[in-house]
Parts: sequence; structure tokens; C-alpha cells
Amino acid sequence: MNLFSRSTSRRAVANAAPAVPPARETSGAVAVSDTGLAALTGEWIVDPAHSRIGFSVRHAMVSTVRGAFTEFESRLYFDGRDPRRSRAEVLLSTTSVQTGVEQRDDHLMGRDFLDARTYPHIRFASTAVELAGPDVYRMIGDLTIRDITRPVVLELTYIGYVTDPFGYQRAGFDGTTTINRSEWGLTYNARLAEGGALVSEKVRLQFDIAAIRAVPAA
Repeated sequence: MNLFSRSTSRRAVANAAPAVPPARETSGAVAVSDTGLAALTGEWIVDPAHSRIGFSVRHAMVSTVRGAFTEFESRLYFDGRDPRRSRAEVLLSTTSVQTGVEQRDDHLMGRDFLDARTYPHIRFASTAVELAGPDVYRMIGDLTIRDITRPVVLELTYIGYVTDPFGYQRAGFDGTTTINRSEWGLTYNARLAEGGALVSEKVRLQFDIAAIRAVPAA
């Protein structure tokens, strides 16, 4: 994957922050800043070591299977003066899906579902952002799975902004949306003896995002 090749340099990504910051003594906890949103305007890079892109789906109508994609890249531009001008792009590796059960993961990566050999990536690209309430945004964008692109709406909540003990500027967002998987060609299913489907058509996607301010290339 190489999401950053177009407008955010590799050097900027490398300089943004290490996955594990160097050891350093510090006293006290980091408090969330009340910095105005205008100060957050600029490019941000999602920190995969402290972020999660997950999903949940009903199984056999009585239980819930949860999983996540462990390999992804994302770049964000946040406009604190006019959040409607903000944008985001996310690229997931379909071979990184994990649910905690290897046999199930292999099935998800197979032709019944993601067909990871043929379609190695899932992509989201925003097309519009709307203010939905205090610190709440509605991000509209195109979600591409198995080369099928359809619009989705993400509900995003701004968590806060900090400068961590190592000097990195971080911002947090939580988000969620629910999709009908069959609209992206994920149609595998089996019927239950009592009626109903083995796997729900509805899949809830969850985003726990820690973003680091990008460092401009020298």
C-alpha cells in the first residue's frame, strides 16, 4: 500500500512519529487541550499503533462476531476554520482481517467474502463533510470493496487534542457507520433451520482514530 505517494511524502510520514516513542521520564498525565479547532488546521496522519478500524456482525442471529483490519494507511486534512472543507482517505489491506479465529479469517479473505487475492484493498475517500452538532461531524464518502464503489455516511466525534510528552501533536476521533454488505458483492450466506440467515447483511464499521500532525518535508 502507498497511500501517501501523491501529496504527503514518505519523509513526512516517517517524521510524524515512531510507533513506540523513545523512553523518557515524565510526570503527570497528558490533559486534553481546549485548543480552538482553528489551530488544528492542516495535514494529519493516522497512527496505526494507536488506532483501530474494526467491524461487528451478527452470527446465527444470536451472537456477534467482531474483528479488525490490522494493516491500513490513512491521511487526513482537517480544516478547523471550516470543517466542511476537511477530507480523509483510508486504505485497508484485505489480507490483514483478524477475528481471533484463523479458520474464519481465511474464509473472510476467500472468494465467499473479500477475495483478497483479487481485491487486495478496501478504500474510503471522503467527498463532503457536514457539521452535525458540537464536535460531531457527518463525513460522506465513497467506499470501495471488491471494485464496487458506493456512497456511505460516517458519523464522527471529535475527542480532543493533546501534545504528548514526546512533543507530538495528536488528535482523536471516533466514528461509525453501518453498511449492507450485499451491496458490495459480499453475498455469501446460509439459512438457519428456524429461519433467518447465518450471517447478517448488516455490518457495523467502527473507527477509533489517533492522528498525528504531519511534519512537512524539508
